[in-house]
Amino acid sequence: MKKIIFFLVLPLVFFSQQKQNSKKNFAIVVHGGAGTILKKNMSDELEKAYKEKLEEAMQAGYDTLSRGGTSTDAVIVTIKILEDSPLFNAGRGSVFTADGKNEMDASIMDGKTLKAGAVAGVRTVKNPITAALCVMQRSEHVMMVGTGAEKFAKSCNCEFADTSYFFEQKRWDQLQKIKQTEKTELDHGYNYNKDSVYKDYKFGTVGVVALDQFGDLAAGTSTGGMTNKKYGRVGDSPIIGAGTYANNKTCGVSCTGHGEYFMRSVVAYDVSALMEYKKMSVKDAANEVVMKKLKEMGGEGGLIAMDRKGNITMPFNTEGMYRAYMKSTGEKTLLIYK
Repeated sequence: MKKIIFFLVLPLVFFSQQKQNSKKNFAIVVHGGAGTILKKNMSDELEKAYKEKLEEAMQAGYDTLSRGGTSTDAVIVTIKILEDSPLFNAGRGSVFTADGKNEMDASIMDGKTLKAGAVAGVRTVKNPITAALCVMQRSEHVMMVGTGAEKFAKSCNCEFADTSYFFEQKRWDQLQKIKQTEKTELDHGYNYNKDSVYKDYKFGTVGVVALDQFGDLAAGTSTGGMTNKKYGRVGDSPIIGAGTYANNKTCGVSCTGHGEYFMRSVVAYDVSALMEYKKMSVKDAANEVVMKKLKEMGGEGGLIAMDRKGNITMPFNTEGMYRAYMKSTGEKTLLIYK
């Protein structure tokens, strides 16, 4: 009799476990930069291109999570796709420095362990986010810069590309226009009106926050920095706590905007701190930082953030921000403008 009961109960237990596993919560949120992004200045073709690439990147990260991949895995997969696209100011689409070079920065943080890795000023690493991961997983350090970072990335078998790979004519033309006025501008990317002469002011970064089925958060950010930047300038993107932060106790954050303000305000960590010490929700904490603190300082930009329960917020104080998210509940959003 006991054996009969055992065999009857076993399938029920298995079915219950399968049903429970299918309900595991996971999500991903992505940004592709914030700034003066206006519908009137965006051609239908270019808008479609941005949306399709965001969708592709987000879907790849989501699929990674749905298969049981870690949040770190999802961040890397997603950002690599955005880095490979010339649409975004990261990887192949990176802007030029005043010296006519591409100098790229990236960072990643694991919310479970609080380990982090970052690189700055790299020129030949095909996907800077992979070098940042290498620093996090295979070194005792958090940040490496320039040739040292590239040397270490080679030891990790990261993929490299000749500097010509990163050359984009539109980015080059953009630099020439700015140098004519010797005005340093922050720029997400190129954009054109019907006359192909309009230029806007965008903040160029890509970023991802992911929550996996194990309940772990991770955040990553990658950028080409500021057009016409001088003297080895580095922004907030590779700085843990400024442009990137993740902590399972609170949230994961990736920022985009005027880096100098984000560094001075330690924006990414500030969101986490408000949640931890003031017990604010991720939405309220992010709004407090972006719409109040940052704005009062004169800082422009935005961020994406997600808490350990999968609650997502995407505030920005500019005219637009490329942003999207997907949840295991089926909820999905992809937006550009206010």
